[in-house]
Amino acid sequence: MNFFKYIYILLVIFSVVSCIPNKDLVYLQKNSAKNESIEVSVLNSKPYRIQTNDILSISIKALDQRLVEMFNPSSAAGQQQNSSDALYFNGFTVDDHGNIRIPVLGNVNVMGFTIEEVREVVEKRLLDEYFKSEARLFVNIKLAGLRYTVNGEIGVPGTNFLYQDRANIMEAIANSGDITILGDRKNVQVIRKLPHGYQTFTIDLTDSKAFSSPVFNIQPNDYIYVKPLRQKSWGTGVTGIQSFSTIISAITLIATTFLLTKTLN
Repeated sequence: MNFFKYIYILLVIFSVVSCIPNKDLVYLQKNSAKNESIEVSVLNSKPYRIQTNDILSISIKALDQRLVEMFNPSSAAGQQQNSSDALYFNGFTVDDHGNIRIPVLGNVNVMGFTIEEVREVVEKRLLDEYFKSEARLFVNIKLAGLRYTVNGEIGVPGTNFLYQDRANIMEAIANSGDITILGDRKNVQVIRKLPHGYQTFTIDLTDSKAFSSPVFNIQPNDYIYVKPLRQKSWGTGVTGIQSFSTIISAITLIATTFLLTKTLN
């Protein structure tokens, strides 16, 4: 009887440690469950500064559209498709020296500038060198989508684009099929390219304090890695029923072997 008593205790222990608790699956939890007041989180809204390999979409307009066609080669070719391929071929890529090459204008340095600062630089050069104020010049510059890569325990791993100026890591993960039940939401890594090199950040997506993380808002070329939970390597199941079934099977095998050995002896 002592044998089966120990088996029962072992069963309870394994069932507890092998299951994934609900608190590890819920995003952006508050520290106190009793605190039901609405909290306003101040997000980090610093403007993004352009780096090498970024792609910019530039559109130039004026009263006489024929005067600006030479500055808009993509529109002249009739290729205004909203896709990553079109943006790659028709956009303006920032080279290793921080320059973009615009028709007629030539090289324009944009390294470390914000989108608004780039717009001001391009507009000033056009007005100083080619247009008068009466031309009603209009310059529109945007990042050609937010390109990011997600890998690990994610529904759809790979590289994705979000065609918007800003996005947070929750939107990026949702756009990639969400984190699987075996993904570690408390230890998500973000590898970000900075002017001085690459830096790895860790963010806990189950904590509401994630709003204040420097990587909550994603940037172009971010690499997001979702680590697996320990339950994946244990192979005992991710829910109570799965763990219970697995352990019962193992205990049944052990008990059968024990009884057969005892009978033969």
